[in-house]
Amino acid sequence: MTMTTEAITLGDAVNFISLEADYLDHRDYAAWLALWADGGTYVIPIDPAAEDFADRLNYAYDDAAMRRMRVARLTNGESISARDAAHTLRSLSRFRMLDAATRDGTTRIRCAQHLVEYRRDRFRTYAANVTYTLRREGGEIRLVEKVVRLLNSTDALAGMSFLL
Repeated sequence: MTMTTEAITLGDAVNFISLEADYLDHRDYAAWLALWADGGTYVIPIDPAAEDFADRLNYAYDDAAMRRMRVARLTNGESISARDAAHTLRSLSRFRMLDAATRDGTTRIRCAQHLVEYRRDRFRTYAANVTYTLRREGGEIRLVEKVVRLLNSTDALAGMSFLL
């Protein structure tokens, strides 16, 4: 018997990615963590051309354990980033399906992200191309990989006390 999985449409992906952004902007980190597939990877590479993230220096290269630790630092009140947490607002646009339903059941989507951070009476903006690899698991869409390619990733960046 063959098991079929419903394909992830561009509309499904846009709704999922928008939900993820909403969770992050409203600091609903428990819900954000629940979006991830087992073995999922969250990456913010320094090198804009990097493809082999495990063999490079990155701002973030997080598996499930590292994502949980990052969220704990943001929410436990003990770190500086938790005491004066940034408020963020993400705008997402230009969604493009890169791979629709590959052999392993994943779908890749790329979009533009403009993030505004407000912290300590100061606004900062970050622009990035973000690639999401998504897969259905038990009928639910899950994040397999999220790669945030900051446009200024090779510049000296101020402390980012939030999840991109």
